[in-house]
Amino acid sequence: MELKELKPRKALNKAFLKVKPNRTEIEGFKTNLIALLDRTNDTESEEFHKNLVIDFLKKTYYDPNHYINTKGRNDLVIHNGNTAKSSVGVIIEAKKPTNKAEMITTKKLNAKAFQELVLYYLRERITHKNLEVKHLVATNINEWFIFDATLFDRLFAQNKNLVKQFTEFEGGRLADTKTDFFYKQIAEPFIADITAEIEFTYFNIQDYQKPLRNADKADDNSLIALFKLLSPEHLLKLPFTNDSNSLDKRFYSELLHIIGLTETKEGNKKLIERNKSGERHSGTILEDAIIQLDSLDKLSRLDKPNQFGSTSQERLFNVALELSITWINRILFLKLLEAQLITYHKGDKSYSFLNLDKIKNYDDLNSLFFQVLARKYSDRNDDVKKAFENVPYLNSSLFEPTDIEQVTLFISNLKDDKKIPIISTTVLKNDQGKKQTGSLNTLEYLFEFLNAYDFSSEGSEEIQEDNKSLINASVLGLIFEKINGYKDGSFFTPGFITMYMCRETIRKAVVQKFNETKKWNCKDIEELYDKIEDRKEANKIVNSIKICDPAVGSGHFLVSALNEMIAVKNDLKILQDRDGKRLKEYQVEVVNDELIVTDEEGELFEYNPTNKESQRI
Repeated sequence: MELKELKPRKALNKAFLKVKPNRTEIEGFKTNLIALLDRTNDTESEEFHKNLVIDFLKKTYYDPNHYINTKGRNDLVIHNGNTAKSSVGVIIEAKKPTNKAEMITTKKLNAKAFQELVLYYLRERITHKNLEVKHLVATNINEWFIFDATLFDRLFAQNKNLVKQFTEFEGGRLADTKTDFFYKQIAEPFIADITAEIEFTYFNIQDYQKPLRNADKADDNSLIALFKLLSPEHLLKLPFTNDSNSLDKRFYSELLHIIGLTETKEGNKKLIERNKSGERHSGTILEDAIIQLDSLDKLSRLDKPNQFGSTSQERLFNVALELSITWINRILFLKLLEAQLITYHKGDKSYSFLNLDKIKNYDDLNSLFFQVLARKYSDRNDDVKKAFENVPYLNSSLFEPTDIEQVTLFISNLKDDKKIPIISTTVLKNDQGKKQTGSLNTLEYLFEFLNAYDFSSEGSEEIQEDNKSLINASVLGLIFEKINGYKDGSFFTPGFITMYMCRETIRKAVVQKFNETKKWNCKDIEELYDKIEDRKEANKIVNSIKICDPAVGSGHFLVSALNEMIAVKNDLKILQDRDGKRLKEYQVEVVNDELIVTDEEGELFEYNPTNKESQRI
């Protein structure tokens, strides 16, 4: 067999690599890992050390969401749920540190620990028909070997002869019923005959003693990959923080509260509605807009008021909601922009602009929309140039007045002195670290709420010192579409679906386009790669493909399509910069519906606006 050893970083999902763990998580990981190492005792039993592993995994990651214990004759398992009745997700064979005879090594897998994993896996997969095993692990506390269950499925569960022998053994129809018989007479010779590649992740905790025990926080960055490797996000393949399929319900609920909306269920649909009478607050963005529309008789200016409803109240609600959504979309987009500006400029807070120091009222916010973002710096008024000197010009229709704003309200028409109560489930904390209560000015509440989240923590492998939840562009896209589709209960298409659709359709379209243009008969991208000789011509052919999304909402599908087009060019080795130079030193691929760029060393690419090579990429 051919052994392929992966380091922790290489084994992790590249999109997961971009997620920064927070300081609290890392400190807990260090404390528990040190306890695991310090409690090992060469004179104690294997059972003793197995319990150490259980304690470490429970305290660091899995308690209370995932049950960990022994199962039958399996050494140790992590369940996919929080009870023993839930399916097994991870199988662990734990040896004591001194049991070298039964432990596998990076040069020799065919030892008892690996043979035991084979038996335990077959029992789960064949006997219990469990399709949800994700990983298998062999460890002696110091050394850890992690195998993807798809490897075991391919090598063992899909081998008819091995499964037949296993079934006969389990049924007591062979020469012996002891497990040692299975290991020596069935598993060992079968493993010895494997010629395929066996890939596994390996690490030795002893290699991390220095960053584990010293006081230099900068050294803790070297623990990030290790921390993630043993997490449920990796071992159980759970969605992680920046997964575009995951909605941050807490963020979503509090945002709706500030707007003045609530989510209700009608059959199988979730709809967004105005708060019920008696539960409304005049300071929310929606209710304030309704009051202004009504008091200023703005509905009379509408050309076709009937398209907003049949009654006056329906029209007031629908017009106010459209305005509120427009304003919130702008603000959320600007929060992402602000976060990226600060990140690109190495944490320089002078690039922050969504705060009460810069924007004291709705008039200032209106000025930001139309006098700053919609105009080049040279065309801006002197009174906004200094206040927003670091805010770039955005050539976007998002910052042009909409038709409905022109005839009804701008955000500057809202009242600055209105307050709203803080929601009971708020993310805001007071000086004592407890949930904030009482009321806040609406604009202040909105800014403090947004500042309680991290809009920029993706990118480099660093520890996030502020324990803030991540809100990224993908999650905001989901929120945009949920709010914008409030009437018909429309659904946001999850990232894994758009990624799959784009991959399947675009790659076929690229092959077809080359076949039509060059009179070739290629069947797939691999055959296409072998025939391409002119990189410039190949780029022209790929660029000639047109993609239409007739149901465009947030633009999510089109972003997925663009990502896939770039990844296809990478796979065809024709990806180049604006000057026609090939990006041969970089690998570009789509992972979790995100475009991931890595260099030759596998390091994640980070954009640096002052670096020419970074600009080229």
